[in-house]
Amino acid sequence: MAFNSTGRESESSALYSYVIYGCVVGSRAYGLDIPGSDWDRRGCYPPPAERQWSLSGVPEQLENPASEEVYWELQKFLVLALKANPGVLECLYSPLVEKVTPLAQELLDMRQVFLSKLIYQTFNGYALSQFRKLEQDQRTRGAIRPKHAMHLVRLLLSAITALREGYLPVRVPEGPDRDNLLAIRRGEMAWPAIDRWRLELHRQLEDAFSSTRLPDLPDYGRANTFLIKARRAAL
Repeated sequence: MAFNSTGRESESSALYSYVIYGCVVGSRAYGLDIPGSDWDRRGCYPPPAERQWSLSGVPEQLENPASEEVYWELQKFLVLALKANPGVLECLYSPLVEKVTPLAQELLDMRQVFLSKLIYQTFNGYALSQFRKLEQDQRTRGAIRPKHAMHLVRLLLSAITALREGYLPVRVPEGPDRDNLLAIRRGEMAWPAIDRWRLELHRQLEDAFSSTRLPDLPDYGRANTFLIKARRAAL
C-alpha cells in the first residue's frame, strides 16, 4: 500500500506533508502476517520552523488510529532511538520503506549510531514485564494472547542478533524460528513450550550481552549533529 494522507484531522493534516520517512512495521514487516493483518505505518517528520516556534507548537507525534499511522516529531524520534526504544529502532531497520527523502536517507545511513548495549535493557526489560502478564493470564484465565506471545519471542530473537552481530533484524527469515513463531500465533504451541523457549532466549540474551561489541551508549553527538542540520533545513 502506498504512503498517503487520507482521513487525517484537519488541524494537523498540513504537518503530514513534512513527513520525511515512512515505513511499515509490525507483522507485515516481520514476515509473520496472515490474511487481514494490519498495515502499521511509522515514521518521522521535522516541522517547519515557524510552526515549531509558535505558541501552539507541534505535536510530538501525528497519529491516525483509523489507518494505524504514527509519525513522531524528529527530535522525539531521535530521543527514542537513542534510548533504544524497540519500536523506533525497528522503524529504522524496517525492510518495507514507503517514503524516504534525501534527509531521511542520511538518517538511515547512520542508523548504526543508535545501537548500543541499552538494547539489552529495553528489549529484555519489556519482554520480561510482558511475559509476567502472560503468566498471570495463564494462571487466572487458562489462556494467553498468542499473537502477543509470538511478538515477544520475536523481540528476544531480534535483540540477541543485534547484540551479537551489530544490526537489528526485523524480518524473520524462513526456518525453524519462523515456523515456531507462526505456530505460537496459530495457538498450536502450548504455554509450557513457549515458556521454555523464551527462558532459553533470555539466557542467550545474557550471553550475547556479555560478549557484545556494541558500545555502552549510542552516539549522541552524531544524532545531535543530524538534528541541528534538519532544524537548519527547516528555516
